[in-house]
Amino acid sequence: MATPMQKEDFARRCKSLVSKLNDADFLANKGLGNEAGIFTFCYDPTLEPAARDFFRRVVSDSRSGKYGSGDVRANVVERNLYDVLLSIAESKRVLDRLPGQEKKRGSEGLLKQVQRIATPEAYVEAIDWSPHSPGDVLLITGVGEAFPFVRVHNVLNNMQSAFRDVPVVVAYPGTFDGGSLSLYGKLKDGNYYRAFDLI
Repeated sequence: MATPMQKEDFARRCKSLVSKLNDADFLANKGLGNEAGIFTFCYDPTLEPAARDFFRRVVSDSRSGKYGSGDVRANVVERNLYDVLLSIAESKRVLDRLPGQEKKRGSEGLLKQVQRIATPEAYVEAIDWSPHSPGDVLLITGVGEAFPFVRVHNVLNNMQSAFRDVPVVVAYPGTFDGGSLSLYGKLKDGNYYRAFDLI
């Protein structure tokens, strides 16, 4: 169960994201040099239902033109990593065979097989909707659902060139200390140094 401090932190992050969706520099991905603007929205995993509700509202509100700056409207495009995984497996025509493969090869064998098919590069290709438009913002969700089949830092490392013009917000049920991601605050998810905490 989330503590009052964790709930307060979550509320501040929600407020910060809404504020950024109304900020011209954020929407234009300015002020970050040649790096893709990648921001972590970390939250306590017990707040997952509240996080899903919030992100659903943000996406819906952006579609109705609620956010933006000047003539540029924010367009939040959500990509759930677990849904992306399923779409990759379906496009490779192996989705129906995965349960049988787990029985035959075990969990470790299935993990290796899925990671051969759904590479970080395949995730980036499936996530992208090029050409991007001014005001587009990528929201990555489903990080915990897709673990351990994919680790989010591997996807982020491969999206630098594809999303140089689009700010990326990673909904992360865990912690980020500026160098390391820790899923659920317990599992080491990998090192990543190019992201900025949302607040």
